[in-house]
Amino acid sequence: MSLPFSLHWQLPNLIAGEFEVASQATKQYNCVAWALGDDTKWWDTEPEGHWPPNVPREWTLANLMKVLELQGFERCDNADLEEAFEKIAVYTRQDGTLTHVARQRPNGVWTSKLGESVDIEHQLHGLEDASPGAYYGAATVFLRRPPP
Repeated sequence: MSLPFSLHWQLPNLIAGEFEVASQATKQYNCVAWALGDDTKWWDTEPEGHWPPNVPREWTLANLMKVLELQGFERCDNADLEEAFEKIAVYTRQDGTLTHVARQRPNGVWTSKLGESVDIEHQLHGLEDASPGAYYGAATVFLRRPPP
């Protein structure tokens, strides 16, 4: 399975790097859900999206951090593999815009749900692009929790 053509221009470093498509495209769940291990809901601030009732329905890093903390995650310093924890990375653009969330697998490889498209396994920095207007930007915040 290959990366959908529509994503080639959005993720230039992924094309040059190593990745593996791990699923068919689906609108059932998104990157936040996938990072939380949930492939049944679309976690989003929109009224039809799944979102904790006590967190404002505004797509900001602060609100996402509250959601992740409610799911047992705590901020940590880096993306290094730690056997006793599962980790997630939050991607933001240079202007601070929240764009994406990825999850680290027990083998250290990262996995992402690309919007309504496919799930992939990739290197952490494979989704990054530092150019202005980059699709995902860079992994800037890391969190961890003990495995459920």
